[in-house]
Amino acid sequence: MALTKEQNDQLTQTGRGTLLGDLFRRYWIPALLAEEIAERDGPPVRVQLLGEKLVAFRDTEGRIGLISEFCAHRGVSLWFGRNEESGLRCPYHGWKYDVNGQCVDLPSEPESSGMCARIKLASYPCIEQGGVIWAYMGPPELKPALPALEWTLVPAEQRFVSKRLQECNYLQAIEGGIDSSHVSFLHSGALNRDPLFSGGKDRANRYNLTDRMPHFDVVEYEGGLLIGARRRADNEHWYWRITPFIMPWHTLIPPRAGHPIGGHAWVPIDDENCWAWSINYHPKRALTGPEVQAMKEGKGIHVKYVPGTFIPLANKANDYLMDRGTQKAGTNYSGVEGIAMQDASLQESMGPIQDRTRENLCSTDNGIIMMRRMLLKAGKDNREGKPLPGLQPETQRVRSCAIELPRDVKFKDGARDGLFRPLNTDPVSV
Repeated sequence: MALTKEQNDQLTQTGRGTLLGDLFRRYWIPALLAEEIAERDGPPVRVQLLGEKLVAFRDTEGRIGLISEFCAHRGVSLWFGRNEESGLRCPYHGWKYDVNGQCVDLPSEPESSGMCARIKLASYPCIEQGGVIWAYMGPPELKPALPALEWTLVPAEQRFVSKRLQECNYLQAIEGGIDSSHVSFLHSGALNRDPLFSGGKDRANRYNLTDRMPHFDVVEYEGGLLIGARRRADNEHWYWRITPFIMPWHTLIPPRAGHPIGGHAWVPIDDENCWAWSINYHPKRALTGPEVQAMKEGKGIHVKYVPGTFIPLANKANDYLMDRGTQKAGTNYSGVEGIAMQDASLQESMGPIQDRTRENLCSTDNGIIMMRRMLLKAGKDNREGKPLPGLQPETQRVRSCAIELPRDVKFKDGARDGLFRPLNTDPVSV
């Protein structure tokens, strides 16, 4: 059943005071790569999250600041500021702010006026974990425990993290991330060519390409949803690909042929744009040189960039460098190169905010339907002060997995060991 306009608005609006905007502020938010502000007293970086314009910087002591972008004096952007001596100084009139947004120097006013102490910009606490700067933008008294997603806990040599701009509402991106049925079509040409998906016995790719009508079984768990896509396998078995949706915007991709696990976080910049975070990690071993090189070259779920930016080289402005020749020849089903941009091109084509009152859902959309319901319920529970899924660290410790099971075994039972494995163990994949 299609959503009502009110429901679509509730799901897609993320500013302060909206149902989902207030919910999202209860979680730790991936704000920027740690490398973007690696230098003490280095240049500040613009950051926009949930419609709020901010700047991030690392001060002389190495502390991380995430404060309102605009000086309290005349509204100048502090991106132009000088990061010096434990604070960010506005170049217009010299007003200076520390990592907590407190004005610590106001050269144009005498200290006796007390004005400096009264000036404070909005600021948000940050932590650095897993190569990412995380921000908490919710009520201070409700700040949750630190993130415990597995990829943030493994050593640095076992993960690769990238981000890219996606020009659509975050929900369109999440819905693509938990939809395993499109793989049999959109990515059919890439599965056997991409170095981060192909190899091994390739049973997984064969199952995906020969059974294009997967059955979806969706199970709630303490952190979100376990979305199982079932296809026909050999020897009277089912082939299951199980994609966790971890509240409020994290997804994990089942690995193939011994490759690292993939993951995403889809974080709203505003209501019409989001950051698509892409993660590959292996729970037990370091990523190999060829794997890392492929990721840097935009293979797998990563992309090539417009130099000096996080904008994909193939983007809306250039029609994603689409090649109708390869599409017609069948060597590339979509004509767009790269798994990430194959997804993004179609999600962005829906418009900045999809009108879900006009859609016609079917049985393969069960994961999407349940995810929407979970977000709406959590938004209402948040307003009523009820517990929220995915806030507790132990509920974030889940993996994706790909497994063959006898046809009389439910995936929630047969795949439990693959989904909830201890750290430093190999993933379960076919």
